[in-house]
Amino acid sequence: MTQDNTPRIYVACLSAYVNGKLHGEWIDCDRDADDIWKEIEKMLEASPEPDAEEWAIHAFENWHGIEISENEDIESIAELAELIEEHGKAFAVYCQHYGTDASVEDFQDSYMGEYEDEEDFVYRMWEDVGTLKQLEEIGINEFYIDWSAVARDWFINDYFSVEVGYKETYIFRHY
Repeated sequence: MTQDNTPRIYVACLSAYVNGKLHGEWIDCDRDADDIWKEIEKMLEASPEPDAEEWAIHAFENWHGIEISENEDIESIAELAELIEEHGKAFAVYCQHYGTDASVEDFQDSYMGEYEDEEDFVYRMWEDVGTLKQLEEIGINEFYIDWSAVARDWFINDYFSVEVGYKETYIFRHY
């Protein structure tokens, strides 16, 4: 396992595998698809089995919950790894929610940020647009606001959240 969070795949030589030998290589996917293909070809050339041509992905790591199939398209893997490197874990979470319908454009339009929870998001939004200040000016203290109820209303249709850790929640606007 690497020390960084680079998305990686373990590509195995199928000729060696069916003959009871383990031969493969971990490949970092934060590079161009052509470079990944070169690594696969290099691994196959070094196979203990002559004329090895077939390969499969037998393991993967640092994809933040995204499942990689054994026959996943290398171009798609390179693109997805680049997007995860660029946008982080939040993009991976978004992809898990929307599956193949996920796009970078939709992610950028709908990702609202990371918050402690839904109530924290609502509070900060009210704070950012000046609603809390306006209420304070007319004598309504924020302690009277039921943040849980407001959040519940907002998250019925307009937003969704994914809790990924303690006080670590990604908020997205529905598209």
